[in-house]
Amino acid sequence: MSHFKRVLMLGTGPASIQLAVLLKNNWNSCIGIAGRKSVRSERLFTALKQSQNQVEVNIQNKKHRPMEGNCIIDHVFQGYGAITGQWDTLILSVTTDAYMEVLKQLSDELLKRARCIVLISPTFGSNSLVRHYMNTIQPNVDIISFSTYLGDTRWMNGEPSTQVLTTAVKNKVFIGSTNEASPNVERLCALFERLGIMLEVMGSPIEAETRNISLYVHPPLFMNPFSLNAIFEYSPIKKYVYKMFPEGPITQYLIRDMLAGWKEMTHVIEKLNVMGVNLLKFMTDDNYPVRLESLSRYDIDNFTQLDTIHQEYLLYIRYTSLLIDPFSEPDQEGKYFDFSAVPIRQIFINQEQYWDIPRMPKEDYYRIKIIQGIARFVGSSCPTIDTFITTYEQKIMEAAQALKGEKISDAFAVQSFEEDLKMICSELGKSIESS
Repeated sequence: MSHFKRVLMLGTGPASIQLAVLLKNNWNSCIGIAGRKSVRSERLFTALKQSQNQVEVNIQNKKHRPMEGNCIIDHVFQGYGAITGQWDTLILSVTTDAYMEVLKQLSDELLKRARCIVLISPTFGSNSLVRHYMNTIQPNVDIISFSTYLGDTRWMNGEPSTQVLTTAVKNKVFIGSTNEASPNVERLCALFERLGIMLEVMGSPIEAETRNISLYVHPPLFMNPFSLNAIFEYSPIKKYVYKMFPEGPITQYLIRDMLAGWKEMTHVIEKLNVMGVNLLKFMTDDNYPVRLESLSRYDIDNFTQLDTIHQEYLLYIRYTSLLIDPFSEPDQEGKYFDFSAVPIRQIFINQEQYWDIPRMPKEDYYRIKIIQGIARFVGSSCPTIDTFITTYEQKIMEAAQALKGEKISDAFAVQSFEEDLKMICSELGKSIESS
C-alpha cells in the first residue's frame, strides 16, 4: 500500500521545493508544506501566495532534466501548529538539530495517523532519536533515513522564492528503514532509478546514516584554528575549504586528524554492530572520483589494510588531485576548472538581524557532539573528536565575548544536546541488547 498519497513537507528550504515537484509529478501526491514562522520563511509564504502556490525547479546541467519541472502545492501551513488534515508521510527536510523542535510542535493526532516519516538529511543517530520520540505515539511508523540529500539545490536568486535551482545531483545515495521489508523504500528506489540516481538499501537506518561523507571530512576541515579564524575573524582575503595551506586549511596535520577521526568513528560504528566505511573508497567511488593515474584501484580498495602513514599519504594525494576537476576540459591556457575554490564563509547577520554562524560548521557541531556522546555510551575513546569539539567551543566562546552587547544567535553557545543524546542512546541500547 502506498504511503505517498498525502505527503507533508516539514521545512521551507530549497530541498522541500525540489522534493515536492518530484513527488507531485511522478506520483501525483497531494503535497503540503509547513515551516516555522520567521523572517526568512515569510518571504517564501508571501511568494507562494503571489504565485497561487505554484513552484518551479530549474536545472544547471542538461543531464539532470528529470529533476526539473513545476507543480502546485496543495496546502501551505505557516507555523507547525497551523497544520490540519491527515498526512500519510511526513518528510523532515530541516537541519538535523531541529528534528525534535519540529516534531514537538506537531499534534499527537497528526503523528498517530502518520504511516511513514522520511529523514532527508539525517546524521548518525537521527533515526534512533525520531524512533524514540514516536514509540509512545505511533510505534508502527516506518522511519526512513537517507544518507544525505540527493544533490545541491539552492534558491534561484539567492533569496527564498517559488523558484529553485538544482546545480548537482548525486550518482548514489544510501537508504535504510526501521522496517526490514519496506514497500516505501521499494517505491523510493524505483523513483530514484527514474531520476538516474542509484539508491543502495542498507540493513538498518543507522548504517545509511554512516554513509554521509560530511561526518568524516567536515570536522577536520572546519574545526581547526586556520578555518575558525577565517570564519570568525574578518579578513578581506578569501580562504578556501578544499585548498592546501596557505590558501586553505589542508596540511599534513589536518590529514592526520582526518584519518584519526575516521578511525575513532569506525570503532564506534563497529561497537553498534554496523560495518564501517573504507574512507578512501567512499570518497572516490561514492563522492568525487579522481583519475586512476593519481590513485590506483589497488590502493583505493585496500586502503583499510595499509599502514597509517601510507593511508595519510593517499588521503593527501586525493585532496591534491581535486584541487582542479580532473575530468573537466582544459582551457586554451591548459587550466582546468578550479574545483577546490569553495570559499570558507564568515559569520554574518541573519534575517532576524542576529549574528550567526554559517551552516558549516554550525550543523557539524551538532553532528560531532552526537558522535562524541554515542562514543561515550558504547565506551569508545575518541581523543581526536574531543579535540575538534574543544577547539570549536573555545572559538565560539571567544567570538561571543568579542560580540558582547550585540545580538547573537544560539549558535554561539556551548551546548550538550543532552536530551537528544539520551533518546538516541536509549534506542541504541535496545538494538545492542537484541543483537
